[in-house]
Amino acid sequence: MLTRVKSKLLRFAGMRRVRLPARVASVIAVGLMAGWLGMLYGGHAKTDIGPADVTFSLRPSLSGGTVIDIPPLGTLRLDSHAGPVRIDAQVTRIRPEPARRLIEDPAAVDHLTSTVGSDIRHGFIVMIAKAALAALSCAALAGFVVFRTWRRTLWSTVAAFNGLLIVGVVGAITFNPQSVAEPRFTGILASAPQVVGDAKSIVSRFGAYRAQLAQLIGNVSRLYDVTSTLPTYEPDPTTIRVLHVSDIHLNPVAWSIIRQVTKQFNIQMVIDTGDLTDHGSSAEQNFANDISKIKVPYVFIRGNHDSTDTEKSVRRQKNAVVLDNQVKEVGGLRIFGIGDPRFTPDKTTRGDAVDAREMLAIGQGAAAQMVASREAPDVVLIHDPAEGQAFDGTAPLVLSGHMHQRSTRLMPAGTRLFVQGSTGGAGMRGLEHEEPTPIEMSVLYFNRTSHRLQGWDDIRLGGLGLTSAQIERTLEHSPDRPIGPLPAQTPLIPPPTPSAGASQAGKPG
Repeated sequence: MLTRVKSKLLRFAGMRRVRLPARVASVIAVGLMAGWLGMLYGGHAKTDIGPADVTFSLRPSLSGGTVIDIPPLGTLRLDSHAGPVRIDAQVTRIRPEPARRLIEDPAAVDHLTSTVGSDIRHGFIVMIAKAALAALSCAALAGFVVFRTWRRTLWSTVAAFNGLLIVGVVGAITFNPQSVAEPRFTGILASAPQVVGDAKSIVSRFGAYRAQLAQLIGNVSRLYDVTSTLPTYEPDPTTIRVLHVSDIHLNPVAWSIIRQVTKQFNIQMVIDTGDLTDHGSSAEQNFANDISKIKVPYVFIRGNHDSTDTEKSVRRQKNAVVLDNQVKEVGGLRIFGIGDPRFTPDKTTRGDAVDAREMLAIGQGAAAQMVASREAPDVVLIHDPAEGQAFDGTAPLVLSGHMHQRSTRLMPAGTRLFVQGSTGGAGMRGLEHEEPTPIEMSVLYFNRTSHRLQGWDDIRLGGLGLTSAQIERTLEHSPDRPIGPLPAQTPLIPPPTPSAGASQAGKPG
């Protein structure tokens, strides 16, 4: 009998030894998991920094760091710390009146310099406090629901507290103040990183750091200021949004800008009016592969710098639509496109009057053929605007490029001729001029019912060495105007006059 009791006691003690670690592990796991979820859910705060509304939040991450999101301009990333948590800061709104005062009054920037540090510190402290409170509350609630005892609830909360302490210690130990001097830019900001000022000069002194933060906010306010003065036209969800680009000339920066604008403006289609490459060589064919990373249809026609091999490389992209003397319906619009009949990668063609007359004659033949086929496109794509003039009266809108200077005007028969600047800043040609060629593209807004252009946003970024950025909205005053028949004899019209402020083009392409 005594032996049997002793055996039962030994088995009970063994089970206790086995169950105790399992119970402890379960209490710790519940506390850590609930605390982690609570920290992510509650770790956010909204604060005013100058004229900007900024939201701070915590996000799970394998590498840590800080991400500053400035839509629609893009993001900058800092390797500020390691650990399982990333800090996100997003500019959600720029208030027009405070921004205008900041722009117009230099003294306002000095005042912002003295307050921006405390504003950021306040937002960060509020975010951390809310994250800690939410983590401990969730851990306590989860512990009580799972275990139904106050003792284990307390230990689950302690586990969550220790987890928070470990995350904080890791972040503090790995904090890298030098990261502010080595930001990584994506989106439009990748083309104009100078928007943050001279980052390398702000590591040594916090006072200088505050001044640079004030400069960043001031620069972003300038970029946003134009939006408060845009006309009242607001594209509705049914609007067809088209991004018009041209003359990328092998500049890889253009792809990141196009992708960012496509995302931020909800673009449904990209139209490229040619000169994707510089020489149309086989070595340049892989440049077109980035088209597949743009998740909307990409409509393309050849420019005079694009070879037939260039055209083939574009055709291989799944989302590409290549037009050459044909009409296709893409994204709700009927589009006629014809590639440039020339292949002159090393010849000067822009501004050549003889060449313009030849292109006009070619365009007249193509336009007559299109009319005879009873095609009625909504948009005509031509690389050279001299050729595009021949389509006056055949469609409401003609899109072209070639001139590396943006301009637009109504032609006599009612057709709007829209000449895009260089979305690649003229590529390597941008290095050949005393004045850099700006990076330009336009967002076109079409009525889905009438297929007529209602307005457009012109986006302009400074070229090499410049830090300017501009968005300007223009409304089509008579979107439903009548379009006249094709004239029997179309005289040569001088090339369109560049819009005000356009930089002078250098070597023609």
